[in-house]
Amino acid sequence: MKNEFLTDIQTLRQRARQHIERGAVTEGYQPDIKTAVRILNEALATEIICVLRYRRHYFMASGIHAQSVRQEFMQHATEEQAHADQIAERITQLRGEPDFSPQGLASRSHSEYKEGVSITDMIKEDLVAERVAIESYSEMIKYFGDKDPTTRRMLEEILAKEEEHADDLVTLLETLGETAKK
Repeated sequence: MKNEFLTDIQTLRQRARQHIERGAVTEGYQPDIKTAVRILNEALATEIICVLRYRRHYFMASGIHAQSVRQEFMQHATEEQAHADQIAERITQLRGEPDFSPQGLASRSHSEYKEGVSITDMIKEDLVAERVAIESYSEMIKYFGDKDPTTRRMLEEILAKEEEHADDLVTLLETLGETAKK
């Protein structure tokens, strides 16, 4: 019985030998490469801004609850850095260039770099940024959909971690006797 959904094996082999300099990007890659790289560079900028904000909050947090909150800030910064690394790696797999340039970093980012004064303000700013990231990643996942399942799966994993971060931050606010309302 012939496998009807799979392209003829000889055709697959022939196509694999064409444009080998493109690495993982085969003829079947459906999204526009430039658009995919632009979107991923925006996600990269967002993650870098989040790393910077969380690290600042780590060093600036003070008060009676600072130690546990600082640990949470550092954990989130570390995880956001891992997201940035994953995204940069995917950009290079797509034969693009990850944009780490500080020029325009804030304008490429979906989230803002808001410092916050008090520990509660810091947590709230981080929570807003996580909520922005959740919305952004949800839209990116829809864009890539079945056209680029590898990127979609990576973004889904990052989205799950961003949702976890948001939940952690709400728990911190509740522990401090605060609410997430601004």
